[in-house]
Amino acid sequence: MNSKFILLGIFLLSVLSLNAKIKVAPILGDNMVLQRNTEVKLWGTADPNQKLTLTTSWNKAKISTVANDKGEWLVKAKTTEAGGPFTVTITSGKEKVQLQNILLGEVWLCSGQSNMEMPMVGYNDQPVNGSNNALAEAENCQIRLYNVKRVSIATPQDTCVGQWSVASAKSASNFSAVGYFYAKQLQKALKVPVGVINSSWGGSRIEAWIDAETMKKFPESLKTTTHEKTGANQRASHLYNGMIAPIKNYGIRGAIWYQGESNRSEYQYYAGLTKAMIENWKRDFELKELPFYFVQIAPYWYNNSKDILSGKFYDEQLKASLEIPHTGMVATVDFGEELCIHPAEKETVAKRLSYWALSETYKIEGISYKNPVYKSLQVKDSALVVSFDNLGTGLSSFGKELTNFEVAGEDKVFYPATAKIRSKQVVLYAPEVKKPVAARYCYVNYPSGKGFLYNTAGLPVLPFRTDNW
Repeated sequence: MNSKFILLGIFLLSVLSLNAKIKVAPILGDNMVLQRNTEVKLWGTADPNQKLTLTTSWNKAKISTVANDKGEWLVKAKTTEAGGPFTVTITSGKEKVQLQNILLGEVWLCSGQSNMEMPMVGYNDQPVNGSNNALAEAENCQIRLYNVKRVSIATPQDTCVGQWSVASAKSASNFSAVGYFYAKQLQKALKVPVGVINSSWGGSRIEAWIDAETMKKFPESLKTTTHEKTGANQRASHLYNGMIAPIKNYGIRGAIWYQGESNRSEYQYYAGLTKAMIENWKRDFELKELPFYFVQIAPYWYNNSKDILSGKFYDEQLKASLEIPHTGMVATVDFGEELCIHPAEKETVAKRLSYWALSETYKIEGISYKNPVYKSLQVKDSALVVSFDNLGTGLSSFGKELTNFEVAGEDKVFYPATAKIRSKQVVLYAPEVKKPVAARYCYVNYPSGKGFLYNTAGLPVLPFRTDNW
């Protein structure tokens, strides 16, 4: 008889242990980085009306709270200067949950489609340049990585699936290459811990990353992204619901974004959608200013290298960068691949993104970060003289013959142009065009020549056209 009571007691204890009351949100956990010098949210579930005490070791603060009638709880905790490792301890009576190996530092969200999602190990026959050497050097306790599992769903979710990892060859190998290289560059420059959250899905459209209320303002885009044949990764608001809404309480410093290929055909809506998404995310993450640095889509053949649809999309991305506060755009025009939509040069993308963050967000002076952009055009006899903004000390082709320029006369027929750097301008002429009136540069899906124009810091001139034909 006594043995039955013992077995019953063991059973009841096991049931109680399986039903641990206190739980934290999945994005909170061991090894995480919390945004320094701010107020962060910590949240989760417990029994309804359960009293909880949270202790943060970096400032020895004790925060008391009570779960609501649904068992939900949330507190705000002040963070200090960068450092760690620290702990967050949550107690209620004899119950205790402790989050360990926490750092305070800088936190960035990385999002977009496959060029952001592409891992360090690359895809079959689609490598990431320098990845193996980078992985051999990846061991760094000051860099932490979090992958949000893909979820496409019709309603906003409270939780996601993922786990914080300390950077190592193993953890970085399947993490976003752009995200990892970006974190590495920031950590090296700032000398503080950096955490990056990768929430991306290959082939996704921007509409999928915007909440349903905001998408009501874009009826034409809704038609494209809500019909029955729309894929899970392109359906309006579905990735927002499954992969942004669950993490919106997590404190971030800013976001980097690499997306656009899937929206190229509806280029005319892209700047407006980008602005709407940034406003949406600012509300969610409760940031008055959201540093948002994004990547201009890389050249690619698509269905016709000489088609100018990509050029029109470049214009829309540039428009977004100029009109939306606290944004910046980096160019990839100089390393696209004609037959691969995933360029191998991911580290250069990440470094160019980091130049924006280091200069604009962290106010480090002396770094060139803005790409040269077309400024004005002058006609001089049978030549065109093109001027640019954001030149720094000047222009350079880095020893290569300049290609990818075209000029046209009033007949609107473009011909390849000879291009020469003269002081801080470029002079263009083509023997077929006696009276030129317009110029274009890399304004095609894929420019065939490899002689690109840069400023002397190595930042490429953005594709442009001077006409509005």
